Amino acid sequence: MSPAVRRIGRPAARRIALAAQGLAAPRPHRPVTARDLGRVLDQVALVQIDSVNVLTRSHYLPFFSRLGPYDTALLDRMRDRAPRRMVEYWAHEASLMPPQTWPLMEHPRMRRGEDDAWGGMRRVAREHPALVAAVLAEVEGGAPRTARQIETAIEHDAPRTSEHWGWNWSLVKNALEHLFWTGQVSSAGRTSQFERRYASPARVVPPAHAGPWLDRDARPSAEQAYLELVRISTRALGVADVASIADYFRIKTSHTRRALEELVATGEVEVVEVEGLRAPAYLHAEARRPRSIGARALLSPFDSAVWHRPRLEQLFDFRYRLEIYVPAPQRVHGYYVLPFLLDDELIGRVDLKADRAPGVLRVQQLTWEPGRGGAQDRAELDTELDAMARWLALADVTGRAGQDPSTSSQ
Repeated sequence: MSPAVRRIGRPAARRIALAAQGLAAPRPHRPVTARDLGRVLDQVALVQIDSVNVLTRSHYLPFFSRLGPYDTALLDRMRDRAPRRMVEYWAHEASLMPPQTWPLMEHPRMRRGEDDAWGGMRRVAREHPALVAAVLAEVEGGAPRTARQIETAIEHDAPRTSEHWGWNWSLVKNALEHLFWTGQVSSAGRTSQFERRYASPARVVPPAHAGPWLDRDARPSAEQAYLELVRISTRALGVADVASIADYFRIKTSHTRRALEELVATGEVEVVEVEGLRAPAYLHAEARRPRSIGARALLSPFDSAVWHRPRLEQLFDFRYRLEIYVPAPQRVHGYYVLPFLLDDELIGRVDLKADRAPGVLRVQQLTWEPGRGGAQDRAELDTELDAMARWLALADVTGRAGQDPSTSSQ
């Protein structure tokens, strides 16, 4: 007879999930260090990058949510200067990851450039192989540069003619993105204008990881890579179903299931039943199971804690959709809406904008969940907004929760 499956209540599952994401630990009462930032990256495994800058770059926010105010230049140095503590690659989406994770993407992503990459990358590789080779040679032969700088260098060496490849900046950019996706070039960081600086992997890799970075034969097999990525995802999620685990690195469910079977067999994860989840869930053996959580955080729309919307809705009873691309008259909660976490519940949605000219953090819209938004909730949100304003070097907060009579609720 098979052993009974353990049943976990929804509140306990929420606490496990938040603890796994580093949202249950108290923030440091001292200046945040590179070690603190590295610890957060190790916990969440991936930090998504996005170009929207209405508040601040999205990859800065998960660290603030877990650590409070910190010097973002410290994070930039960890990404941009040797020895790098984090590198960029396509994972969930464009993401920062520890350097040791990069070689694991060989089979799930790099070798699938012709199948999984978007159309422009596939077309340039198929229709302009000479251009791709020229771009690769330019990257390998020079210092880290942006796409425009590389395009200028190639144009200088091989001026455009009507009988040439017919390429333009867009084609060079697509060639670089193809090479980046397939792991032939890497990123040495970003400029202040958020442009990626393309470089040879040899210029980016920390010495301790040079072997699997520079020798494809030294990288894990497909089976080993999928197993390790699922192990990382399960640890970062704490407890989750197959769909959420597969979504973390955007790998196929079939690979995820096979890896989970092995992790269950070795005792690294346990099959459990979670109240609210419609499918069986997997609990990591090392997941913390706190009895209570005193968390308070504003979460980026791109925070890994809220990536998989079905899990968010089932565990937290919180239906969350990004409305950036929704026409303004049709938006329900606002443009750049951050879920507000208090203890182990998501209790509100805050549409924020950093208005840098007057130095103001604007609460453009605030929506409380049913039954929330009382005096204590408003005070906690105001405290978090004040901390965010200080971190962003903004002098004031407008529309704060305790003062704005137009605050909405559902």
